[in-house]
Amino acid sequence: MKSKIPFWYPADYAARLPVLKKRAKAIEAVRTFFVSRDFLEVETPILQVSPGLEPHLKAFRTELVEPFGRADRTMYLHTSPEFTMKKLLAAGLPRIFQMARVFRNEERSKTHHPEFIMLEWYRAGEDYRTLMDDTAALVRACAEAVGTPVLTGPDGQTCDPFAEWERLSVVEAFRRFAGIELTDTLPAEPSFSPDPAPLRERAERIGVKTDDGDSWDDVYFRIAFEKIEPHLGEKVPTILYDYPVCMAALSRRKPSDGRFAERFEVYAAGIELGNAFSELTDAVEQRERFDRDMDLKERLYGERYPVDEDFIAAVAAMPPAAGIAVGIDRLVMLLTGAKRIEDVMWAPVDED
Repeated sequence: MKSKIPFWYPADYAARLPVLKKRAKAIEAVRTFFVSRDFLEVETPILQVSPGLEPHLKAFRTELVEPFGRADRTMYLHTSPEFTMKKLLAAGLPRIFQMARVFRNEERSKTHHPEFIMLEWYRAGEDYRTLMDDTAALVRACAEAVGTPVLTGPDGQTCDPFAEWERLSVVEAFRRFAGIELTDTLPAEPSFSPDPAPLRERAERIGVKTDDGDSWDDVYFRIAFEKIEPHLGEKVPTILYDYPVCMAALSRRKPSDGRFAERFEVYAAGIELGNAFSELTDAVEQRERFDRDMDLKERLYGERYPVDEDFIAAVAAMPPAAGIAVGIDRLVMLLTGAKRIEDVMWAPVDED
């Protein structure tokens, strides 16, 4: 059997080096962008009591062996620095950013990697609309830094970050691309577990297959994957905003319609690039959402992660704020036209 050529093989690595130098320029541009806007760069621990509580994320578990006879503890490598950064908001820091190394188990594809760099920034006293402007300005600054006029996805799609970005609500996206009036599938009162039957019926009508055990969220994702996401980020980046509240565990509800939450995602040239919230600051509701998510995780995967009680206390002390996570490696892919996420990493996690 022919052995795999290691990533550090000099001839191959020399071919990758131009892309990696652009990565360095992009990261420098990120720091310049935030420092010039009076943000403070912070650093938070990778080892956490709770790794992040999104039901479908799988974390890396480890043991913290304490000295001096203290009890050992199960800890996790964080899937995001979000919990600790929000504690810093509660501490009184008004504008913070971080490029954190994060870890997600069971993830590897052309746009996924078990270890990667996540950029997060938070603004006290602002909401998600300010982050929409931030994101467009940041991507443009990085594109200028590396000298590219267009973003190019792994399958050859392109879009222009310097043109006006599309802002599209989830309801309008379902109406435009799937012919579904999403509000008609939701109960009149806000619900974290809507009845899936109305959405299933509409999905089947447009040729999207569903299963008897599908939740409302499951059906939503099937429709989005088949009918909506292929149209997002074409020609210009798309900001998809105002998600049903059942799909926004860490974001606050819209004052005008509690069935939806102030959340947006960014799509560009076939890649999901970022995820943002106007942050939830109700500690009681936050705990209830976490409990529901962990109940779901236990039903699906037979495990649950602990809730960080210190984070719940911090939520109660947080000011109104907004925060966003952007995948640095995916951004560099778009800036360089790389086909795989490993191509933009100095050294990828080894693969058999």
